[in-house]
Amino acid sequence: MFITLEGIEGCGKSTQASRLVVRLKATGIPALLTLEPGGTRVGQGIRKILLDARNRDLSPLAELLLYEADRAQHVAEVIGPALKRGAWVVCDRYFDATTVYQGVARGLDPELIGLLNERASDGARPDITLLLDCPVHVGLGRALSRNETSSEKGQDRFEREKTAFHEAVREGYLALAREEPGRFIVVDGAMSEDLLADRIFERLKPFLPGKGS
Repeated sequence: MFITLEGIEGCGKSTQASRLVVRLKATGIPALLTLEPGGTRVGQGIRKILLDARNRDLSPLAELLLYEADRAQHVAEVIGPALKRGAWVVCDRYFDATTVYQGVARGLDPELIGLLNERASDGARPDITLLLDCPVHVGLGRALSRNETSSEKGQDRFEREKTAFHEAVREGYLALAREEPGRFIVVDGAMSEDLLADRIFERLKPFLPGKGS
């Protein structure tokens, strides 16, 4: 089972991905937590480039290609092997983020993005995508507060984008969810951390071994 978590900055993806893996393991499911960008050694270097606020001159195309390079390595080194050995993979962002951030918000060619996503993912498509949806002011407020205490100072290039950019990202995600209702599960990312964790696990219960789907 391949599960991805998506949403705007500060929606709670990273926290909920971690909590979900702990909960899955507690039920006896072999689960792996990973993320994009940065799920491999090579990817960690790419992540620093992409998130560094000093890289204001990074072109949208260069940004796209860096994400796809990170994904190709990630699938080959981490996601693909884990799925082959029967583990559940829980990934904090995946190709939907590229479709929305670089496609909808940056305005790059959706056909090009679709082609690159397909090649970089090498057939590894999410079975379930959890979209943690919340208003932009809520997510950005959380993200900016988090960054003040983060050990990764200056890794906030996307948080510094204008509100209109983040609104476009949110709407792009909701449009994807409407297009693929069989894959997307939309949950309220504005609720408390504990309540959100419970809601996510409740929505995934039908997919657990022995529960049917």
